[in-house]
Amino acid sequence: MAQASAEKLLAQLADGKSIGAVLLLGADHYLREMCRNRIIDACVPAAARDWAVARLSARDAGWDEILERAETLPMLAQRQVIVVEEVESVEKLGEKSREEIIGRLDKYLAAPAPFTVLVLEAAALDGRQKFSKLLAEKALVVELTIGGESAAALAVQMAKDLGAEINRDAAALLADIVNSEPARIRGELEKLSTYALGRAITAADVEALVVAARKNTVWQLTEMLAGRRRRDALAFLDNLLREGEEPIGIVGALAWTYRKLIEARDLSPHTRGFQAARTLGMRPDAAEAAIRQAHRVPRSELLEGLVALAEADSRLKSSNPDPRALMEFLIARLTTPVSAVASGAR
Repeated sequence: MAQASAEKLLAQLADGKSIGAVLLLGADHYLREMCRNRIIDACVPAAARDWAVARLSARDAGWDEILERAETLPMLAQRQVIVVEEVESVEKLGEKSREEIIGRLDKYLAAPAPFTVLVLEAAALDGRQKFSKLLAEKALVVELTIGGESAAALAVQMAKDLGAEINRDAAALLADIVNSEPARIRGELEKLSTYALGRAITAADVEALVVAARKNTVWQLTEMLAGRRRRDALAFLDNLLREGEEPIGIVGALAWTYRKLIEARDLSPHTRGFQAARTLGMRPDAAEAAIRQAHRVPRSELLEGLVALAEADSRLKSSNPDPRALMEFLIARLTTPVSAVASGAR
């Protein structure tokens, strides 16, 4: 099956269309929970959920049990939802066990029970493995990601759910700071709503309370990289890691920033922030900073930086590297001009 947005999936379920299996793919637990709950709301009446909704762990439950449950008619409901968490654990099994599960699941997905929506959840999967390829082919894949503008809108809605209010500028700033991660947005909003004491949350509140607003933002690191300030960038990286930032998150945020810099290079260096904001999908001040930085670095070096970031991302996900050593090597690579790399290779 093809990939689909959460909205498209829910529309299909609301129309009564049969969907044998859904793969919710993404590490953000808030997005996963939100999508899972909306699937349950669309499929099972509240009064029947004790009988027609089940949550199982792929790590702890046997797949025979999971699929037998999926093939069993639900009580007091036309449809049931079987949620299977941690399906990425299958990839870590021995070859024999993994092949047995793949075979059993392949057989089920060839003729899934029409009264069951099988919801499979994974933080990430290795697209090269047979298990991931099976799900990509036979399940509806929903990638749980969200862009900057959507994250700001989500922040506004989250604040309402908490009985608070946040203005749009503050919501956009918060989303930018936490890299549009819904779980982190929610956590910061819980603190901000208490801090604001009944008034609307402002950008000043975000800057005062959210630590990342004052230091250690990805834009600061990008500015150091653009200026070839290797020593500062390495010290900055050390501070990020000591404060608990995950290397994979830093790489992802940097990759997003590099893509924005490439987009910004297509704009005139004299473009005002408010003019660039809509094109780049960023706050006006961040858009202005992106344009300023983008025109300091040749396009070829930005593209080479994206390649380096993609390679670092792959190594962090598919092997067992020393994360600190890998990140320090990445910083060294990103602060070395492409011309120097090319001459060293000759």
